[in-house]
Amino acid sequence: MRRAARPSFRRRLFAGFLASSLIPLLACSALMLQVFRLRMAAEAEREMVEQLDAVSRAMDTVFGAFSQTAARLQGNPIVAEALAGRAEEDTLVNSELFSAAGEARRYAGFDLYDLQGRWRYSTQQAPGEQTLPTGWGVLHAAAERGEALRFVACEDVTDTASPLLQGAALLTDGMGRRCGYLLISVHYAGFRQLLEGKYGAQNQLVLLSPYWRPVYCVQPSLADALAPRLRSRLLAGQELNDPAEGYLYAVSRHDASGLCLVLRRPQVFTGETVRILYTVSLGCAVVCVAVSVLMSLTLSRQMYRPIRRLRQGIGEVGRDNLDVYVPPERGDELGELSQQFNGMVEALRRNREELVENQRELNQAQIRMLQAQLNPHFLCNTLDTMKWISKINKVPQVAVMSTNLADILRFCISPAEFTTLRREAEILERYIEIQKIRMSGSFTFSVDLPGALDDCLIPKMILQPLVENAILHGLEGVENGAVRVAAREAEGMLRITVRDNGAGLPPELAAGRYRRGASAGHHLGLYNVDTILTKYYGDGCGLFLENGPEGAGAVVTAVLPVNREKEGKC
Repeated sequence: MRRAARPSFRRRLFAGFLASSLIPLLACSALMLQVFRLRMAAEAEREMVEQLDAVSRAMDTVFGAFSQTAARLQGNPIVAEALAGRAEEDTLVNSELFSAAGEARRYAGFDLYDLQGRWRYSTQQAPGEQTLPTGWGVLHAAAERGEALRFVACEDVTDTASPLLQGAALLTDGMGRRCGYLLISVHYAGFRQLLEGKYGAQNQLVLLSPYWRPVYCVQPSLADALAPRLRSRLLAGQELNDPAEGYLYAVSRHDASGLCLVLRRPQVFTGETVRILYTVSLGCAVVCVAVSVLMSLTLSRQMYRPIRRLRQGIGEVGRDNLDVYVPPERGDELGELSQQFNGMVEALRRNREELVENQRELNQAQIRMLQAQLNPHFLCNTLDTMKWISKINKVPQVAVMSTNLADILRFCISPAEFTTLRREAEILERYIEIQKIRMSGSFTFSVDLPGALDDCLIPKMILQPLVENAILHGLEGVENGAVRVAAREAEGMLRITVRDNGAGLPPELAAGRYRRGASAGHHLGLYNVDTILTKYYGDGCGLFLENGPEGAGAVVTAVLPVNREKEGKC
């Protein structure tokens, strides 16, 4: 159960391949579908605007002709005399009326009324009502507006026999006196002849009054049902387009007539069309998912196979099986990784064999070392015997030398690698006693060791070679020779100086930092001490050589870090 719940690299690889292939594909498909829908909707809206512009231009042309007719009849003496009741021939008046109306007679009827609202002349048959009220209606609106045309919509759009839109203008004679009215009546047939073919076969045009009441529609019943619904949406502050209805609307206002032009067009994508599109898109998505899953499984399996073999190989190495081998099946980075793993296992196998061999040799060296320690112990015991024999035979020099040499040998064969500065000075005193007996006291020796430095740890037997080098080489041929050892602490460093009053160092040695490669064969003691200090403490420590003032004697300084006995080894 825990293994199943643990995150798997193969599952992550599969999920990564699947996500990287599906997410862009599905996102692009959805984006393309949405862009296609928006593009089609924008194209439809553009076409609707163009068609409304065409309708508006057609109405501008006709209503401009209406205004021109009214302008031609203004101040016409024949029309003015006839409307005033004076004798004029009807043929002459009708001729003036027909001439002023011109081509506009194809879309509307033109009637002349006197100031009392009685019908007098017409370009069509006599109207059913011979008298119109002047106190209200279209003639009243014309009287208030003056010579400009004022259009009034009808009340019943379904009555195709009655005019749908009427406009009237007050006529005057040459003196500016009112003489009658020009009435322009636009019927259903006139609107149809004017607007047919201007707004597309699949669209529907509705003309509404300024109060959004129906004036004209190819289907009058549609106008009665559509106008209240659009008016309610407009009053509620809602968009005219309702996706649930399945239609697009475009609205424009015609200033000359005061009408609102409403163009209705079916949605580019109906509900059924959208369902088909989504069904097709879903089907394509399912196919894409299936293909992506299959390809992701194949790719993840191919990618995971060498990783699985590497994992198994690492498991075998963890179980101490170094005979494992992972075949590099691929020529890419994973194949290179398999080769490197095989090389690493081979190196581990060789290292283990070398480690076993080194351990065997170390064991043999330890055995030889233990065997070699028997001889110094035997020598120390022999020296002790010589000491007692010398005391019995009253030869004190031999006893002293035997005692000191035994102490030095025991100090050398002790297992400790470090000793205190005080203990090193004591062993050095034993060596000096032997050298004074050997050289009959021809030199003096002194140690300047501050008590605060007694417990400083140093590698054992580093002062004896320096003092021996000063005695054997520095004091050679010198009377009243002197060797002085001093220790000082400065800035965390311990400086132990061995100074003599001999002939001094040759120029190649008295150059500051000791250079081991230059004189390792001739000055083995200096070389060994400098090597020990460098190995323990680094290149910043070691021996520094110089001559005394005016070349009098040699000064050898061992520099190493201050390390107290309680602090342990550096």
